[in-house]
Amino acid sequence: MKRIISTSNAPAAIGPYSQAVEANGTLYVSGQIPIDPATGKLVEGDVSAQAKQVFCNIKAILDEAGYSFVDVVKSTVYLSDMSYFADVNAVYKEYYQTECPARAAFAVKGLPLGSLVEIETIAVK
Repeated sequence: MKRIISTSNAPAAIGPYSQAVEANGTLYVSGQIPIDPATGKLVEGDVSAQAKQVFCNIKAILDEAGYSFVDVVKSTVYLSDMSYFADVNAVYKEYYQTECPARAAFAVKGLPLGSLVEIETIAVK
């Protein structure tokens, strides 16, 4: 059985997808970009500022579903340029300090709305 997760504390989906879907005790969080849910606009600033907003969005979805960062087992980080890796990693460390999830990071040609970073997350209870 699956459960669709939606919260106004994270940006609404900008396409035909859900913010997250829970199935069999696993939460699949769609890739989050640095949109401020209050304004619906991309956060201005450097990649660190954008990464912080991405994590705020992920946290809001995890909270809505009854999960936390401790439950995260896998993250995939998409960067518009690999030169941002160290800056995003510094923000990432604020949320995952011990028992860090598995992770992959890629540079991609482009991200939605011209964002610098996008992160998708999988959590398990």
